[in-house]
Amino acid sequence: MSTQTNEQGTQEPRDVQKPEERQGMASAVISPLPVEVFMHRAIELAARGPARGLNPQVGCVVLDSNGAIIAEGWHRGSGNPHAEVDALSKITADQAAGSTLVVTLEPCNHTGVTGPCTQAIIDAKVARVIYAATDPGHSSGGGAQTLLDAGVEVDSGILGEEVNEQLHDWMRSAKLGRPFVTVKWASSLDGRAAAEDGTSQWISGEAARERVHVQRSESDAIVVGTGTILADNPSLTARTPGGELHGNQPMPVVIGERPIPSDSLVYWHPHEALVTGHRNIEQTLTELRNKGVRSVFVEGGPTLASAFIEAGVVDRFYIYLAPVLLGGPKLALTDLGISTLTERLNLKLIAMELLGEDIYIEAKPAKPAPPESRATRESSDVPAAPAAPVAPTTTAQPAKES
Repeated sequence: MSTQTNEQGTQEPRDVQKPEERQGMASAVISPLPVEVFMHRAIELAARGPARGLNPQVGCVVLDSNGAIIAEGWHRGSGNPHAEVDALSKITADQAAGSTLVVTLEPCNHTGVTGPCTQAIIDAKVARVIYAATDPGHSSGGGAQTLLDAGVEVDSGILGEEVNEQLHDWMRSAKLGRPFVTVKWASSLDGRAAAEDGTSQWISGEAARERVHVQRSESDAIVVGTGTILADNPSLTARTPGGELHGNQPMPVVIGERPIPSDSLVYWHPHEALVTGHRNIEQTLTELRNKGVRSVFVEGGPTLASAFIEAGVVDRFYIYLAPVLLGGPKLALTDLGISTLTERLNLKLIAMELLGEDIYIEAKPAKPAPPESRATRESSDVPAAPAAPVAPTTTAQPAKES
């Protein structure tokens, strides 16, 4: 039996035992081969799908009653059939009836661009579903219980760690209901992001700047305010020390209402820039999530960084401290809405190291923000203005980069 009854008296999927745990009990095999063999194959199939985007990478194999693979499928991106449906489409109704599905992620339970996989599985009269990782989505999860209620046998947990690693960014974003947000800044030891005259390039050293570009390449989107575009004209690309582009480039995002010049370097980015035309952080994160963005790297000025922090949507901090003193009013952060010490935002240090002559700190909020966090706060990085940015018309690429 592949279910177990919980304290509430309802059935739930049973974790399939690992091989070393099966001694002296019924073996969780579905053919002469262990189920891990088929899950490994499903993981390989999942990797064929797009690593980034709105939907996760998912792979599926279908086994007949003798434990032989009769169909395979994987998800090819938003708008395409999910892995289970893709696999079932390759066999007849008679072959599907009584079959076993081995799939990397719990079958989805909601109607989006496509219908719920659970209903397709039930309609196909599949007898058993084995999945590796649980879908944490607020709307898409719960598929296992739907299958159990329909009389389908359900097992879970086979190679769950491997699949959770494969889907790390998507899982993290699905649990949050928004992209994972990292805020980065570089400052002097006395907390200044720039000298009094506004000069800031470069506070940190080469090793720190190289690390930042790697971190950019690991993110789906990089976010700045219009003030940063107007002051520094950054390219927002991720580059090697030799100036070559990293293989993965984050989508450039500009928050604010002031127009930016048509020849801004951000318009020469490999990805089309998202210029929001507004300052609402929650709306921006929703727009990015709907575009399949799972991780956001906030690299704007002090006001934008502070707005994200006060909104309660920052999940991680990258802080670079240079061994210099600047004094003056150009602080790395502005008002956080904290008026007394008891309201302080406590952080938990994850890592700290000497990077060249700079100190690198990675930290996260000691207490993650609740879902009703103040994400509706608008960034006041720039004053409101009615004009919108104009698309580039020049043909020669400017030389300045940052």
